[in-house]
Formats: sequence, structure tokens, C-alpha cells
Amino acid sequence: MLTRIAPVVLFLATICSSQSTPNPSSPPKYPSPWLSPARDWESAYEKARDFVGQLTLLEKVNLTTGVGWQQEQCVGNVGSIPRLGFRSLCMQDSPLGVRFTDYNTAFPAGVNVAATWDRGLMYARGYAMGAEHRAKGVNVQLGPVAGPIGRHPEGGRNWEGFSPDPVLTGIGMAQTIKGIQDAGTIACAKHFIGNEQEHFRSTSSSNIDDVTMHELYLWPFADSVRAGVGSIMCSYNLLNNSYACQNSYALNYLLKSELDFQGFVMSDWGAHHSGVGAALAGLDMSMPGDMFFGSGVSYWGASLTRAVMNGSVPEWRIDDMAVRIMAAYYKVGQDQTNIPTNFDSWTLDTYGYQHFLVREDYTLVNQHVDVRNDPKIGSHAALAREVAAKSVVLLKNFNNTLPLKKPRQIAVIGEDAGEAPYGPNGCADRGCDSGTLAMGWGSGTANFPYLVTPLTGIQNRALLDGSVLSSVTDNYAYSQINTTVSTAEVAIVFVNADSGEEYITVDKNTGDRNNLTFWGNGDRLISTVAANNKNTVVVMHTVGPVIIEPWVNHPNITAILWAGLPGEQSGNSIADILYGYVNPGAKLPFTMGKKSSDWGVGLLYDSKDQVPQITYKEGVFIDYRAFDKADIEPTYEFGYGLSYTTFNYSNLRITKTQAGPYVPMSGNTKAAPILGNSSTNPADYQFPPGFNQIERYIYPWINLTNSPGNQGPSDVPDGARDRSPQRLPPAGGSPGGNAQLYDVLYEVTATVTNTGSVAGEEVAQVYISLGGPNDPKIMLRGFERLSIQPGGSASFTVDLTRRDLSNWDPASQDWIITNYAKTVYVGSSSRKLPLQMKLG
Repeated sequence: MLTRIAPVVLFLATICSSQSTPNPSSPPKYPSPWLSPARDWESAYEKARDFVGQLTLLEKVNLTTGVGWQQEQCVGNVGSIPRLGFRSLCMQDSPLGVRFTDYNTAFPAGVNVAATWDRGLMYARGYAMGAEHRAKGVNVQLGPVAGPIGRHPEGGRNWEGFSPDPVLTGIGMAQTIKGIQDAGTIACAKHFIGNEQEHFRSTSSSNIDDVTMHELYLWPFADSVRAGVGSIMCSYNLLNNSYACQNSYALNYLLKSELDFQGFVMSDWGAHHSGVGAALAGLDMSMPGDMFFGSGVSYWGASLTRAVMNGSVPEWRIDDMAVRIMAAYYKVGQDQTNIPTNFDSWTLDTYGYQHFLVREDYTLVNQHVDVRNDPKIGSHAALAREVAAKSVVLLKNFNNTLPLKKPRQIAVIGEDAGEAPYGPNGCADRGCDSGTLAMGWGSGTANFPYLVTPLTGIQNRALLDGSVLSSVTDNYAYSQINTTVSTAEVAIVFVNADSGEEYITVDKNTGDRNNLTFWGNGDRLISTVAANNKNTVVVMHTVGPVIIEPWVNHPNITAILWAGLPGEQSGNSIADILYGYVNPGAKLPFTMGKKSSDWGVGLLYDSKDQVPQITYKEGVFIDYRAFDKADIEPTYEFGYGLSYTTFNYSNLRITKTQAGPYVPMSGNTKAAPILGNSSTNPADYQFPPGFNQIERYIYPWINLTNSPGNQGPSDVPDGARDRSPQRLPPAGGSPGGNAQLYDVLYEVTATVTNTGSVAGEEVAQVYISLGGPNDPKIMLRGFERLSIQPGGSASFTVDLTRRDLSNWDPASQDWIITNYAKTVYVGSSSRKLPLQMKLG
């Protein structure tokens, strides 16, 4: 979501280009599939049907339409159903904690969780976030993030998600979703789909071919649907020249038909662009409800009531919208625990206006509930510290500089080591780069309850050791820096690079980064310290890849660490690593290249086109796949990371299972159920006599002066109102796609031995070559983080599914296993793969 929107309004689901050469387009796909419950959704579906069967048309509209920006306590609320005692559903950011509140945890960002390569920590962080949202009275947490996946290393919101690799992102999504929803909060996977940059995000078209869509961008959303995600947020951008939130091919076919998505689709905030068109194309919930923030005018609300009355939107369609919303509600057990919203997004004051936009109903709005512990996880601060520490990637460690061994004199250098002048929450939505960097900026943020700085974390350990510690937190105080580091036994220099969402510009960076260099003249700061201290340790807090070639091989730079965006426990977690309390085992979730052009995909910064066309010509070749294809040597490859110990790989074994042959899905759905038969009399939908209307609040009632007109079949797309049984796609039939895609065809087993002198953790990685001329050289297919004692060994097994071995075939619209020879590789990174074996 965002805090301002571009005023672009389209009614039709597709737009036409004024250029002579036709732009890519999305084929229309209608009708919108109605929910046919999968096994794990049957109970929730039955409850949802029973509930929706009691609703009037006005109540269904209320359930699907937001009441307007800042009209209730959450960033998004739909209308309530007072007759049944059903309160307004609360939608709230963010993917790393509860936004706009207090007494919450500021967790490490998604990119850090990916760097742990630890399924257990992915789940635990998800559960803790879900528990905090639920305890604050939130129904839907707006996260996790699979879009952007990270097509561009400069992409402003990449850090909210996990990795440019679809398998690592897919596993991160699935584990996080399971955690959030096990805690009783509906997860919202976002942003669907192709929102890969902040520049022109609301006006550009992401033009993605069928193979690239399936093998890269759709992959982690399939994992999300298979994990049971209750909600998916459609994105701002156009997809093949049709807005993503009214793209019938993306929503009706890819998501609801092929992936058999069981939950509901909500719009990003301001990404809803039409009334009837969006409803028929598969949108289920409009957020925040108004066309433009605070306008009080909606594409839905009363307009949706009219559309159902006059037949433009069939009643079975709004029934399905409501059933999908309520099925997600029941799926996570929210009918069992009724927790009213106990905070307010628009003020931290205890008392304020219930309807902040129009300053009405002054009341208690913040109860300041402390949600930072729960019975299952315990202390969320301890979990945040563990995730942050286990996400620090050790990139260089010359002569075992680390861990530190009670150095007598330490110098800590850099603005990124210390406090921001106005505190960690001094800039709205973290929209500045001041002091240490622990999260990016934008709607994907949360307030810090406190922020332990690196200087504080190191200082606390120095006190225990009796070390002398000096610091300079001004990046430009070169004279003082030279003096401070020249006598230190070790100099630790902190640098950062920030990014975020496009509605905030920081240091001339409008969401996306302008380049891949450090902020605050970081390269010069590092070189200055290294020129005056022979034992310089560099710690990088960055949102993603940075160019470090100018100094990476400097003989005085003895250790380099990437610490990402570690959240509130930043200082404690980096001290845990520096001093060896935690042995680093994290791996890079992206590639570190030598220059920007190495990634092969340029971000579009300038365009005069009304609809800038962004064509994904590179196909599936992003990040390490692009480096491999172009045979470019990176600075540090995807999956790379050192430890304070060493490991050896051996005993690769591959066992073929007895899985049966693949059978494409066939047959038809049932006909769409109709749960109501609403009146077509406009008089039945007027405001109740004496009703006290809140100014600019979105209501479902209509005015007699705007009674519905006639709208014939020619006014809506062919087939959009057809409720007869529909053919199932061959790749569909089950959440995440054809269930047989997830059959295990091979089991890959190997042994990892700790050949060093201390206990450590290693992430064993399994890659595959599919062998085709258009396939990447290798692709990640699985991993396991292992904890191994010195001299000990551990075996691990990674399952290879039919999907793992398949390519998307546009002709058959299904996954196929080609006849090309396939090879499995096992090792510690994408370029250190000592074990390999062909599949038989």
C-alpha cells in the first residue's frame, strides 16, 4: 500500500496503445471461478456459505468494500454487519511487524529471513508476527511479499520480500504464511504480479511471457496458495497492458483456476480502477474503498449494489466474493477468538477520533497493548535477535580475524553504527537514512519499540572484556577518524544503502535506488579507515546487493559482513557474530556483482510514454541465472557465506521413487452456487430513515436519484456472467496447481562433515540442470540448514518433485519433463558444488 496514488482511472480491463506497433495484451478469461473447496478448506467453506447465506445484498457489498482511507482504525477496513454482530475486518501492514502502533516488535526484514535459509526461523518469525497482529485486533496481515521478487537489484521494495530465486522465495512465503495463519491471522501474499520497480509502478506495463511467468514470477505464489494463504493482494502495475487488479487472465485463470486459489483477492491501496470490470475480472475486496484517498467516492459500495441490482454483476459473483472472504476468516479460526482492534493507525495518543479523516467520534482509540510475547514463541525480542544474528553473512575472514578475542582497543566508525539524531522513529515510515539502518522505508515498516545500535551492542561486550572503545559516527570527520583508528587493534566500520516505496524520496532516491553504491560516501569512509588500520572489519547494512569492488581486496580489510536490515536487535545480533556467540551460517540470498551491468536488467528510470512498456526480455535469467548465462564472475555468488569452521561434502546418493505417471487435470467444475435472490427494487436499498451518515464514509446504500439503469449483455465481456460448469485447466485442480506436480520423483541425500574445531551451521544446497538449450545453467531446488559439532557429520535429504524437474509448455498449457539429460549438484553455494550426479 502507499500514502498517495497517481490519479489514473480506467474502466475497461484492457487498454489500447496509441503506438503503431501493438503492445502485448492479456487474453480475456471469464467467468471468474467460484470457490470449490479443497480438502483443508471444506469446513471453512461450509461455515462461510452458511454465513453468507444469511446476508442481504447490502451486507455482502459492505463485506467487500473498504469504508475509505482513515475512516476507521486500521489502514484498511471493510464495512461491518451489525445485524449479525460482525465487526469490521481490519487489514494492517506490514511484512515485518504491526505498522503504526506501539509495544510491538520490529522484526528483521524478509531479505534477512531469506539469508538464514532456515525453515524453522521463517515459520517462527511468521508465527510471532501473526500473534502480534492478532493480539492487536488485526484480521489480515499485509504480508509476506513475493512481488517484487527482485528482478532489479536496485528495486526499492526487494527487501520486503525474500530473494530473486523463486524456490527460496517460495519456501520463505510458505513457511511465513503457515506461521502467520497458525497464530490466527489471515496472511496476505503480495504483490500479484509484476510490480518489480517503484518508478512508474502505477502506470507501467510489465510485459511477461507465459514461460517466464510460470517458471519464475508465479512460482512462489503457487507455493503460497499450496500453503493455504487466505488472501492475495493484486499490484499497482499493468500486466501485459491490463491493470493487475482487473486482469482477468491473471486473476481468473492463473490464480483462481490454474492455482485453485481458495481465498480472496484484495486490491493494493488505490490499485482498483473500475467497478463492474474489476468484479468480473476476479477482484474480491476493494482497498481502502475510495477511488482517491479521502474522496468518499468508490467504484464499489453503492455502485456495486447497483451493478448487482441491474444484472451487470451476477449475484453468484458477489456471493463468491463474500464466501471467499469469510472462508479465509474461518480457516484461521477467527470465529473462535473475537479481538476488537485496540490501536489506531492515525495517532499514538490514547484518545482520538474514531473517524480520523473527518474528525468525528472522539473516544478511546489506543489501549497500548503489549504484544511482544506469546506462549508458543516466548520473547519475540529473543526471536528477533536470533533471526538477525543467523542472517549475518560472513563474506571475508582473512587469517581468522573473527571472532574477536578480547581486543584491547576497538574503534567503531560510521554513522551507521550509531543513533539517529531524532531517534529510530524520527522519520515517518522510516523515510530517511540517518543513524544505523535496520529497515527500509515505506508501508512495509513498523515502529521500533527501541533500536539497539551496533555501537551499543559492541560497547556492552567491550565493557565485559575490559576493552577500550572509541567511536566516530560522522562519516565526514576524516581527521578524527584517522586519529581514532590508527591506534586501534581492530577498526569496525559500518556503512549502509537504503531504499523503499515511491511515495517517499530519500536523498533523491524515489523508492528504487539510483545506483548500487553505499550512501553517506561509504566507499571513501571504508578506504579511509583501511588506509589507517591494518585490521579493518566492514559491516554492511544494505537492502540488497552493493558494489564493493573498489576495496574488497584491500589487504587491510580483513573481514566483511553483510548484516542486511536486522530490525530492533541490530546491535546485539552483530555483536553476537563479531564475538563468536553465534557462529555465522547465513548465505547470500542474492548475487553480489562487480558492476551494475553484470545483472543484465536495467531499471526504467525515465519515460515520457503514457504507459511505459517494461518487457521482460531476459525471461527467467535474473540474478545468478543471468551471471551464469553470461559467464560473469561475481564478487560473491548467490548462496555464498563463510563460517568460523569448515565443512566437507560427500556421499551423494539419489533414489528414484515409485511415483506414478502424470495425468493432466480434466473434467468440469460444478455450477456456481447462488446463495441469495436479492430484490431489484431501488427502494429496498435506500439509507434507513434517520441514519447518521459519516462524511465521506463508503456505504452500500444508493440514492433514488441514481437508480440503476439497464445494462445488456453487450456491456460486459462474453461469458463473464456464465455460472454453468467450467472446464478445469490441465495444470490445475488443486491449491498450487495439479496435485501430481508435487509428487516426489527423486530423493537426494548427501553428508556434510564439520572439519573444523568449533560447532557450526552449514546450509547444504541442491541445484539442478534441466539440460535444455533455453534453461538456466543451474537452478536451486532445495536446501537444509544443518548444525554440526566439530568432527561430526550430518546427512540431509532434499525431495525433487515433478514440478522441480519440469518446464512450462505454452502449447499444452501444462508442465512437462523434457528428454534432456538432467544433473543434480550439491554444495555450499551456487558456484561451489563439489558433488554432482545425473538423474537416471
